[in-house]
Amino acid sequence: MSESGTKHAELWLFRHGETEWSLNGKHTSYTELPLTAHGCEQAKALAPVVAAQHFDLVLTSPRQRAQETAKLAGATGAVIEPNLQEWNYGEFEGLSTPEIQATHPHWSVWQNPITGGESVDEVAARAAAVIDRCIQHGGQCALFAHAHIFRILTAVWVEQPGVFGQRLALSTASVSVLGWEHGTRVINRWNEMPAPAAVE
Repeated sequence: MSESGTKHAELWLFRHGETEWSLNGKHTSYTELPLTAHGCEQAKALAPVVAAQHFDLVLTSPRQRAQETAKLAGATGAVIEPNLQEWNYGEFEGLSTPEIQATHPHWSVWQNPITGGESVDEVAARAAAVIDRCIQHGGQCALFAHAHIFRILTAVWVEQPGVFGQRLALSTASVSVLGWEHGTRVINRWNEMPAPAAVE
């Protein structure tokens, strides 16, 4: 138990491997895309990290790219968590920021409304629900999901507004760890890249 009386939970965040759209900077929420060949190799490189831990809970986004990453990383017993799905970008799905700014000058996903999509606060509410689930379960929790939901979830973890996630860059197939220090939620590790998988 932490000093605040809640269970200690350590959250391990595994962003999915590369897809064609992530490679090209396109906003990807509900569109189902497979990992690229490089993305599959990235996911396999996560396997030693996963194998070195004992995870009490493994959650994955409903999206194919996250589930595929979890499988290739060797995570077992993964449960789909709907609240881990990526930010709904509405009318901007499949577009890169430069493409959007061609018709919406100075547009930022963090600062501007998204027609047909979610606000930062709505994503933060989903992130808070994931955090609550992990804390109620306790132990080491592995989460496989996406860049923006993880950046916002991390902001919520350290008791900042969701927009704080704008300051937290996150690469494909990266590893981050959220934990505690003297009862206070902290970022223990951020955006670390595992070594490439050995070639047989």
